[in-house]
Amino acid sequence: MKVISTNLGKPTKIVWNGKETLTGIYKYPIDEPLYLDKEDVKHDSVVDRKHHGGTYKACYLFSSDNYAYWKERYPLLNWNWGMFGENLTLYGLDESQLKIGSIYKLGTALVQITQPREPCYKLGIRFNDQSILKQFIDHGRPGTYVRVLEPGKVVMGDSMELVKESENPLTIQAFYTLLFAKTKDKQVLKWAIDNETLPQGKRKKLEKWA
Repeated sequence: MKVISTNLGKPTKIVWNGKETLTGIYKYPIDEPLYLDKEDVKHDSVVDRKHHGGTYKACYLFSSDNYAYWKERYPLLNWNWGMFGENLTLYGLDESQLKIGSIYKLGTALVQITQPREPCYKLGIRFNDQSILKQFIDHGRPGTYVRVLEPGKVVMGDSMELVKESENPLTIQAFYTLLFAKTKDKQVLKWAIDNETLPQGKRKKLEKWA
């Protein structure tokens, strides 16, 4: 996996249901290193701290491999890296291979795979179409958040290399499918509940399905 683009955003005013609010989803490429800190990316805009940033969502990664799919569906948008609100756009990132709990060297930082991105209305605003939320879920390629175990810098061209693979078989894609499935796969459910890298609150919510 290789870093194609480093992206930052500034607070952007949007209107939702007649009310003004701010969002940090509008991210754009920069020609500087990103500094991955323990709870966020330095100098990035994290407006909604309830749903973004923090230990389990310190940095968001998305695959450049997915862009062709979305460009075909939204050809009239002004396309650039960072369209999905990702801090890092990586070539070769495959959610079906990323195990939750696995540790990677990313630039000079050490990161751990934690959870997929769950889309909200702000992605719909960025794409001028709220139906993208269902499309994004159905496509099954959500990107991943990471926990920053050791802060460090990431620049374009850096590799993301496996340091320690999780012993738990749960992948980002399998967990993402589980979250939105009406009928939960019992084996995948057990992997999720047993996976201590996932936030405790998420695991608790899944216990009712066990």
